[in-house]
Amino acid sequence: MLELMRRTATVVWIVLSLATGVSWWLAEREGSTAGATVLIMLIAAFKARMVMLHFMELKAAPLPWRCVFEGWVVIFTGVILAGYWVSLAAPH
Repeated sequence: MLELMRRTATVVWIVLSLATGVSWWLAEREGSTAGATVLIMLIAAFKARMVMLHFMELKAAPLPWRCVFEGWVVIFTGVILAGYWVSLAAPH
């Protein structure tokens, strides 16, 4: 069991599971408040980054590929959050 806990993939999987639990808890507790939605989106971006770095082996990729990926996560998270904020400001 101790050897299993030392494996990076196991630790990453546990972190991803905890992040999923936190997202679920926030959604259930806070409902659809703006703060909870933004936090859930940031957790989702973190999870996407962890999956791609550790399970898709981008951690060992050349720096240009990592920069493209990191930029992709930041840009698309920003675009989604910007769209969300615009939708909140739009008259209903």
